[in-house]
Amino acid sequence: MLSLALAGKPNAGKSTFYTAATMADVEVGNYPFTTIDANRGVSYARTVCPCQDRDSRCDSDNCQDGIRYVPVDLFDVAGLVPGAHEGRGLGNQFLDQLTDADAIIHVVDAAGATNAEGEPIEVGEHDPVEDVDFIETEMDQWLGAIVSRNWESIERQSRSPDFDIDDALAEMLTGVGATETDVARVLRDLDYPEDPREWTDDHQTQLAADIRAETKPQIVVANKADIAPEENIERLREAAELVVPATADGELALRRAADAGVIDYNPGDDDFDIVGDVSGQQREGLEQIREVMAEYGGTGVQQALDTVVYDVLDHITAYPVEDDTHWTDAQGRMLPDAHLLPSGSTPVDLAYAVHSDIGDGYIHAVDACEGRRISDDHELTEGDVVKIVSDSN
Repeated sequence: MLSLALAGKPNAGKSTFYTAATMADVEVGNYPFTTIDANRGVSYARTVCPCQDRDSRCDSDNCQDGIRYVPVDLFDVAGLVPGAHEGRGLGNQFLDQLTDADAIIHVVDAAGATNAEGEPIEVGEHDPVEDVDFIETEMDQWLGAIVSRNWESIERQSRSPDFDIDDALAEMLTGVGATETDVARVLRDLDYPEDPREWTDDHQTQLAADIRAETKPQIVVANKADIAPEENIERLREAAELVVPATADGELALRRAADAGVIDYNPGDDDFDIVGDVSGQQREGLEQIREVMAEYGGTGVQQALDTVVYDVLDHITAYPVEDDTHWTDAQGRMLPDAHLLPSGSTPVDLAYAVHSDIGDGYIHAVDACEGRRISDDHELTEGDVVKIVSDSN
């Protein structure tokens, strides 16, 4: 399962975003370090379910009338403050929690209603653009310190006749969430000495920054868009490559209203229908949320998750089945499972995603949408339904 981390300074709205995205019961407070231990739960990426091409909808609980929600791991790291890499605010502990994340959702207070330390101030008093590079800077310095601390060991290893600097760096950096492939890709584009004793501080700093960029891509969520000055959103969009305006408070209100049967709403919709009895005050609050949704195409919470999964991490959704005619499993359930795979994945990769035994026993695969056998190196695309034939079935 993909693992996504919510990060940012205190009071930016991370815990509200997490609660809305997972509907988990967590503490949300207007003071620093409401979250100490990372909250971890399951959220979902939204896509179109292949069952829309059939006469009936599928049997998965994660399909809502043809809208498919695919599970991802989401965790909320405690608020980081400037100097976190030096241990301020238990920063090193919180940065360590980001190690296993595949990507980072950086929640920024677009309203400028919190200062650099995350303390509440009046709306517009703080420039949110100043917060955009905050997480990357802290992570770069944190990783740089790890590289520096371990460099003496790298130099000692270099005295061995069979020393290979690429292997040594890979061994060190896999401890902070990088894979050997990540390290190889970074080193391929980095100009560096073969002898570690010739490395400068600049070499080490650049290595840390490149590893962070390779292994921890991020997007910016411009949260509190419902109360943010309009120019703040535009300036944030200019300051960062990927920015999703959002109202986590609004999304949480909609999900709770939907659970109560008051509105008809699926996460990621750009509008909702009021179907239950509401007071005048409740209706006014819902209409205010509707105005923000109309401006930004939704509340932004689901859009942020989808952007990370399908755009930043470049994944697709594939559906393994046992019956390629009816798209069912052995129990007759239609499209019960969905797997997120990196673009370029093959039927063999899908087989291993289902189970290692299925992958080990892989024989061939059938494209259930086209009704034809496909090659082992065929690249799967979004929404593919695939029958895996394995001697472990």
